[in-house]
Amino acid sequence: MSMIGEGLQAVNARIARAAAAAGREPGAVRLVAVSKTQPAECIAQAYRLGQRDFGENYVQEAVEKMTALSAQIGGELALAPIEWHLIGPLQANKTRIVAERFNWVHTLDREKIARRLSEQRPDGAKPINVLLQINISGEASKSGIPPAQAGELARALANLPNLRLRGLMAIPGHTPDAARQRASFAAVRVLFERLNSDGMGFDTLSMGMSADLEAAIAQGATMVRVGTSIFGARREFQI
Repeated sequence: MSMIGEGLQAVNARIARAAAAAGREPGAVRLVAVSKTQPAECIAQAYRLGQRDFGENYVQEAVEKMTALSAQIGGELALAPIEWHLIGPLQANKTRIVAERFNWVHTLDREKIARRLSEQRPDGAKPINVLLQINISGEASKSGIPPAQAGELARALANLPNLRLRGLMAIPGHTPDAARQRASFAAVRVLFERLNSDGMGFDTLSMGMSADLEAAIAQGATMVRVGTSIFGARREFQI
């Protein structure tokens, strides 16, 4: 088995164990393979092993890979399309490309960006799935909105016609302390549940990466974003 195959198998096994420990079904947790800096050939290999969700941080890099993959495996993609997730910050000058090419945006933190995505989504396309990014640790270096602002922003976006507001995303501050990991993820879950009690109807909680996915799943993550445990170390981007 290839390195990527072994990585996917190991990560899916970790997800299954963590879900079972939390009394949840493995299918309740969706794996987004973070493919930033990885070449299109690696994505194609993971795709052929059954992976369908891929996360990219940089819009132009992602578009170049989409084009390369269409040339490499276009026939397969027509039968079973990739779901592309933008998991990095979104600048206003890139919203049209994202509205046209991506299925998910995990990093919404401004109403202006959301409105541009809605306006620029192509006619006839399904609404783009979006998540509010929450800065749960309050670090100035991290993107996202403070938890106290989540309700106001969610209500502002809820009725935009070409967006489907699905839930929350968070990247807590890195710590090897399992108790602190759980506490950070628990705070996001509590916010998620509070917004749902206010009628938001969220179904997606995107949190957890290679180092902490077990803690995230224990606190209700429905989507985990894993890169190095699947593809190995990041590399210089190339097509």
